[in-house]
Amino acid sequence: MAEATDDRLRLLIERIERLEEEKKGIADDVRDVYAEAKAVGYDPKIMRQIVRLRKMKPDDRSEQEMILDTYKAALGMG
Repeated sequence: MAEATDDRLRLLIERIERLEEEKKGIADDVRDVYAEAKAVGYDPKIMRQIVRLRKMKPDDRSEQEMILDTYKAALGMG
């Protein structure tokens, strides 16, 4: 029994390690795309904000925008 659980644990750890490597590769690819966008004149910081907003549910995005507008108005920013 102990040997079977040891093997299972080893397999799970190896699987996590492989996934972490894949994740690193994907992160590198994403970084390259942002660098390419910057090279042709786009602002990567704004692009990251757009990506984050697109991930949000429409209702959550609207709520966040309303709160931001409220804070900006309270600070006299428009």
